[in-house]
Amino acid sequence: MNIESKLADNGIRVNNTTVGNSKTKCPQCQPPHDSHDNPLSVNITDIGTAVWFCHHCDFKGGTGGNNFVKNNYVSKPVYVRPVTPNEPTKSESMYSYFASRGIHKETVDSLNIYTEGSWLAFPYLNADNEVVNIKYRTRDKKFKQSPNAERTLFNYQNSKDTDSVIFVEGEMDVLTLYEVGFTNAVSLPDGAPKEAKFKKDDARFKALENCPLSARNIIIFTDNDQAGKSLHDELLHRFGKDICWYVQAPNDCKDANEVLQKHGTEKLKQIIDQAVPYPVDGLYTANQYQGSVIDLYNGNYVKPLEIGYPSLDEIYKIMKGTFHCITGVPNHGKSYFLDQILIKIAQEHDWSYALFSPEHSTSMHIRRMVQMYNEKPFDLGEDNRMSKYELEQAMEWIHNHFYFIETHDTVPDIDYILDIAKASVLKYGINGIVIDPYNEVSAKRVGNQREDEHIRDFISKCKRFARVHDVVVWVVAHPTKLQKNNDGGYSAPSSYDISGASHWSNQSDCILTIHRDFDENTTTVLTRKIREQDLYGKIGQAVFKFDNNHRVFKEHRMSTDFEIPESWSN
Repeated sequence: MNIESKLADNGIRVNNTTVGNSKTKCPQCQPPHDSHDNPLSVNITDIGTAVWFCHHCDFKGGTGGNNFVKNNYVSKPVYVRPVTPNEPTKSESMYSYFASRGIHKETVDSLNIYTEGSWLAFPYLNADNEVVNIKYRTRDKKFKQSPNAERTLFNYQNSKDTDSVIFVEGEMDVLTLYEVGFTNAVSLPDGAPKEAKFKKDDARFKALENCPLSARNIIIFTDNDQAGKSLHDELLHRFGKDICWYVQAPNDCKDANEVLQKHGTEKLKQIIDQAVPYPVDGLYTANQYQGSVIDLYNGNYVKPLEIGYPSLDEIYKIMKGTFHCITGVPNHGKSYFLDQILIKIAQEHDWSYALFSPEHSTSMHIRRMVQMYNEKPFDLGEDNRMSKYELEQAMEWIHNHFYFIETHDTVPDIDYILDIAKASVLKYGINGIVIDPYNEVSAKRVGNQREDEHIRDFISKCKRFARVHDVVVWVVAHPTKLQKNNDGGYSAPSSYDISGASHWSNQSDCILTIHRDFDENTTTVLTRKIREQDLYGKIGQAVFKFDNNHRVFKEHRMSTDFEIPESWSN
């Protein structure tokens, strides 16, 4: 049976069966997602296997190998539809209230606003123009929603098929933009959090998952306060800078409605019409960077994160939008130490990640993480073994912070991995991607492309993904040029010991070497390259010892007499 037939057995139809990644309809969620959408990513290999992943419903699986699970589709939750009145009340006082905000009766009626007692009712519709949620507010800004309702975008029915969509912070701003001719504005059902910080399970972002957009441009126009900035940054993070645009509103206005009231229709239209893209690729003027440069001058910029180990923080800090290479002698603890870094950052800063780590069984990988989280042994018969309650608590925490990219028997290409990573950024707001190791990613090269050119392209794709989505990408790369010392051991490798060395050295923002001294039972972390040493750290080394009783690395010392080789300078 050929691969096309095997895919068809799973309800998947592809236009061609050439090796590589392609998009098609999903048999599990077509409908209800948009009929023009192709959310199913299918990766076909040159050995007759295929894996798939749906970015809308999470349907995934594979075929053609010996160990594939046909599918692991999990049905979506059952929502409760709100009861809507046959003849909704539309009082004159309601129209007067909106008129006082610069919004006329025609706009209010277009979006089906009505009243229930003292509440203003804002119906939320799905792609089929069915009411799936109702948001209520009083004029003194008390809010409630229909219980157990499906989270969707307000005004989704008018925006789902448009080339551009304007994200604002609330229903009032959607009405405001509708009033001046922009019918493609939407808002999340819950606005921005008062604490200006998002939880990982924040329900407001389910609306993005439930409301696929065809827009190629996302204009972000959130409130001019800290909570609005936080929402702005989160939307930018989830959609990616490559399709996002920003507006420059007057400093005396908090939101779109205030612009309308204080400066009038033409000013508001001008602000939207003059939205500019975020500088990702292309040619830009200095004026487009004016705001960010002033922020730098005033010290208002995102600071790098400290991991939480003082000796390591001295030489290595974490900055979003960067690409990090981790290398070291095989079996020297690269993956183990990286896991501990990820867990520590998640504990200190509430980060979450997508992990592609095919060298390890996912169950055994989680077992290792559980030990690190609890700092207790996992297995039967060991002293101070964790309790079942501690295991369950750790599992719940890992569930909220780590997502595992599975490809079964297939060796995927980098496009497939980043495709899934992009979906995890949109749906779960992840902050980091791990590929461990690089050589488990398909090395299939285009035409007569050399290995070093393939590595260059691989790193370039990872770096662009990091910049566009404001995440950190960590890649573990094994060295290939290893020679034993006179004592039979290995020296700590550098990036020049990795295949395609020049590209790892030149393109990486940070390079770490993890090196173990078995006689001393120490693990040394060496920073081989730090691109922005005034921000991210410096060249140096920190020494850890593995505490077997607690299953974690403990700080041992920081080298104070470390001499930087000339070849390490950047």
